[in-house]
Amino acid sequence: MQNLPANKKIVLFDGVCNLCDNAVQFIIKHDKKDVFRFASLQSQIGQEIIKKIGIDVSKIDSIILYEPGIAYYYKSEAALNIAADLSGAVSLLTFFKIFPAGFSNYFYDYIAKNRYSWYGKKDNCMIPTPELKSKFLDS
Repeated sequence: MQNLPANKKIVLFDGVCNLCDNAVQFIIKHDKKDVFRFASLQSQIGQEIIKKIGIDVSKIDSIILYEPGIAYYYKSEAALNIAADLSGAVSLLTFFKIFPAGFSNYFYDYIAKNRYSWYGKKDNCMIPTPELKSKFLDS
């Protein structure tokens, strides 16, 4: 855990979910300020971060945004905070922060619950290309 990159936000994602994989690729493409690093929930570093922040992933089905030493977010709050740091029109999604979390999470939970049946699931976590390897945390 002490090897986490300084001044980077860490996105923890479901490494076997096709929708999550596509979301990570989208974030990387629009992360013009190099804000984010990534780790799958299934990885050792992902498990260490989850343990440190005390989230029971059996009770949430979510992407997690971790800002070391500052805060963590999950579900729609994580997605909207990620969008705020991205370039292009996607940053306009932060408009949805005006709605209560319960409202936004209703839609988030519906998608999360159905993501495997709609988008499929892999047998293994994504292996980043050599060009993207620096964006992913190993442990």
